[in-house]
Amino acid sequence: MDAIIDIQDLSKTYASGFQALKDVNLQIRKGEIFALLGPNGAGKTTLIGVVCGIVNPTQGRVTVAGHDIIQDYRMTRSMIGLVPQELTTDAFETVWNTVSFSRGLFGKPASPQHVSKVLDELSLLPRKHSRIRTLSGGMKRRVMIAKALAHEPEILFLDEPTAGVDVELRKDMWATVRELKQSGVTIILTTHYINEAEAMADRVGVINRGELILVEEKTALMQKMGKKQLMLHLQNPIDTIPPRLAAYELEKNASGDELTYTYDTKSERTGITALLKDLSDAGIRFNDLQTRQSSLEEIFVNLVSSRS
Repeated sequence: MDAIIDIQDLSKTYASGFQALKDVNLQIRKGEIFALLGPNGAGKTTLIGVVCGIVNPTQGRVTVAGHDIIQDYRMTRSMIGLVPQELTTDAFETVWNTVSFSRGLFGKPASPQHVSKVLDELSLLPRKHSRIRTLSGGMKRRVMIAKALAHEPEILFLDEPTAGVDVELRKDMWATVRELKQSGVTIILTTHYINEAEAMADRVGVINRGELILVEEKTALMQKMGKKQLMLHLQNPIDTIPPRLAAYELEKNASGDELTYTYDTKSERTGITALLKDLSDAGIRFNDLQTRQSSLEEIFVNLVSSRS
């Protein structure tokens, strides 16, 4: 699939000397949902700012649909919608006027039909005549998304879009994101809710201390780096794990009635068959067993910890 955003050797050093980005190379595919994960201060917002023309890069090149973001800034900016972390709107303006004005900023002709459609999809239409200052934090966040969609962008950046949004609004928001993807919009999101990235993203990138340390298909990442655990529920609790089972590095819960065995899904031999035999030889019986796959959150934490 063709890359709609191409980032090459991108670095950003601020006047203070702080290097926020270090030689980042990344291609975003047209029509995908790409989740950019990283701890606070990792460089996520700076990277988004550069692509959106808000932050000037120190070095490197970024193109959007083949257009250079500096040389063809009008073209590239018109293709991008941005939902920033900060709620920056005119508190005394109405929802309708705010969204309509955003559309006009990009030279788009007035389209009440499109504005109504965007507001309706974000459950804002009943509040279209309300002033921004009268809205809840979650509704203000929705207005920010409506503003970003007002000019019908091909690319949408969502920087922590569900921060401060309640569960019900969050579900509606992600339903809208899925519809946008189906219509061909490319979506790049950052989020602290890693379960959202796990549910929504096609690919995942992890950035830490300004360096892009991994880019991978989400399913492939979880298969490649995820661990599986086998939980054994014992018939009778045990006080200690027999020394003969030390090689399996089993973990015992506090009550002694459950053992956990962690194994690598990539390995040709998981060791489960040998473990069950050795447990039987040691006189340890179990009533039930179950397996659990590592979540994307566990993989992310392990990646960042290993680079710290």
